[in-house]
Amino acid sequence: MAHHEPQVVVLPPNKEKIKKLWRVALILLVVTMIEFIIAFTLPHGPAKTSLFVFLTIVKAGYIVGEFMHLKYEVKVLFWSVLIPMIFIIWMLVAFVYEGTKIVTI
Repeated sequence: MAHHEPQVVVLPPNKEKIKKLWRVALILLVVTMIEFIIAFTLPHGPAKTSLFVFLTIVKAGYIVGEFMHLKYEVKVLFWSVLIPMIFIIWMLVAFVYEGTKIVTI
């Protein structure tokens, strides 16, 4: 019985996939740059926190949509993941906001 070496097939790079990955990286970079600008220019407060939470939801939704391929699934599945996350983040923001209003005697 002869031993056969496995054949290695080198495929040419898929230019469409590479282009898509660069587009995703660019979009995430832009959103992150906006977060950095907000972090270093706006004063601390509820508006800044709200913007960060909103941008975090945008990035999380985009990442889940692209890398977990939920964007290509049934829309109900995508929203069943995103809506609970929005409510949880809303709850955390409400707790932080209300926590800053506590007056110590």
